[in-house]
Amino acid sequence: MIKERIAKLLEDAAREAQTKGHLPNVALPEMTVERPQNAEHGDYASAAPLKLARAARMNPLTIARHLADLFPQAEEIERVTVAPPGFINFTLKDDWLEKQVDSILSLGQEYGNVDLGKGGKVQVEFVSVNPTGPIHVGHGRGAVLGSTLANVLSAAGHKVSREYYVNDAGSQMDSFYRSLYSRYLQALGIESEMPANGYMGAYMIDLAREIISEEGRRFAEMPSEEAVSKLGKVGLQKMLTSIKEDLERIRVEFDVWFSERSLYDGGQYERAMKIIKDGGFVREREGAIWFVSTALGEDKDNVLVRSSGAPTYLASDVAYHYNKFLERGFDEVINIWGADHQGHVSRMKAVASALGIAPERLQIIISQMVTLRQGDLVLKVSKRTGELITLRELVDEVGADACRFFFLTRSADSQMDFDLELAKRQSEDNPVYYVQYAHARIASILRLAQERGIDFSAGDVSLLKTEPELTLIRKMLLLPELVETVALTLEPHHLPYYAQELATVFHAFYKQCRVVSPDIHMSKARLKLVSAVQITLARALSIMGVTAPEHM
Repeated sequence: MIKERIAKLLEDAAREAQTKGHLPNVALPEMTVERPQNAEHGDYASAAPLKLARAARMNPLTIARHLADLFPQAEEIERVTVAPPGFINFTLKDDWLEKQVDSILSLGQEYGNVDLGKGGKVQVEFVSVNPTGPIHVGHGRGAVLGSTLANVLSAAGHKVSREYYVNDAGSQMDSFYRSLYSRYLQALGIESEMPANGYMGAYMIDLAREIISEEGRRFAEMPSEEAVSKLGKVGLQKMLTSIKEDLERIRVEFDVWFSERSLYDGGQYERAMKIIKDGGFVREREGAIWFVSTALGEDKDNVLVRSSGAPTYLASDVAYHYNKFLERGFDEVINIWGADHQGHVSRMKAVASALGIAPERLQIIISQMVTLRQGDLVLKVSKRTGELITLRELVDEVGADACRFFFLTRSADSQMDFDLELAKRQSEDNPVYYVQYAHARIASILRLAQERGIDFSAGDVSLLKTEPELTLIRKMLLLPELVETVALTLEPHHLPYYAQELATVFHAFYKQCRVVSPDIHMSKARLKLVSAVQITLARALSIMGVTAPEHM
């Protein structure tokens, strides 16, 4: 990337300044280069002189002038200037920018990829909702965040595994099994009271009836505990199948569906507990087994195994992360959890430390709540009461593209309003429609060229001299940098905004520059340009899991 190239040349200039005695021989800071907010300051800027000033005991503006004077000549750079209080600004050459059109065309669908991860193994675990009911819109947001991050990390050179952790053990599954058994009996005309903490949604009645149509009365003829277990497992598989289908509707798929129960059946639980016990992080008191998380900075200890002998969710998480890091060998693990798990973040960092894993290798993203609006009406989401708005209903209402795009428009740590009316609107007010329309317009232009028999493969990009053309090229060059930024920050909400900005710059170019015109040479050059924009825009949409339509 050009940003890295400038940073390397700036470091070379600093070392030469030290060799020539213009700078003292002190440790150099990282020569970071960023995009300035004001385009008048150039294409890139560095605040390195400000960082170096204290160690060098020099005025940062003086340092900036020395570095600018010694900055090596480069085919990419038109000029290097300094600005108070100590910035160095870089402006790219027009003829270098023009050549980038051919570079993008040659890379095709590989454009935007960067080798940041260098093949490191990363696991992204997301959704992982208990299989006790349909996926709702809040889970959908986490699903889109996770699948998009996985796409970004793959584009950034990581080897990514997408994983769904199936909570098929514990008290909530027991409640689900007993709720289903009651609904099953009721559907057969047998009186049965729902558990006090049962799942009351109408979907449980539908599930019971479906099982009756396939299995008949056989569970009603078993002893109740045996029936609860066997019927529950049938219900679990049906619910998992439904969850998979709902997620596929929003283009979310997983490489691994990992069973919580397997941690106990496969011995990971015992092995993980031994590690933290040997490390001195387990105590027995009050008849329970506790994780001594206060020894790792937590404000309180936490129960691992209840006095009844039943493991807590924390115990399962200890075993699961032992499996992730120490058995499967992931270099980095990213968990995307719902808002109700905010308090578990520091606890899981403590678990990592107790297992001997550097806590920074575990990244936890909290996906905040989603409010659905339809006009002035706020729609409710509640799995327990049955007032359920499922992800399937949302996709049916607005489509997968709008779901994905809208879910990505806010940072994960921000609550969001999802405007159903805006998501369905076919106008430039709807951001996903606006971006997709830009892609469809480009496809239309390229079809026109094909109909007229224009072969633009040998088009001369050096003809692209106008400001709208160069601005469009500059905007395209941001994609690899954006992929790197999102991979480092784990903030995919930058992607839809980039797509909108690129679409805006393209629409402005389209209004000012006629693409297919009587000037055949200019037509071929501009057709190359719009073809490169099509690649860039389609790539951004693809990373977000949004389609790039040829027609609108």
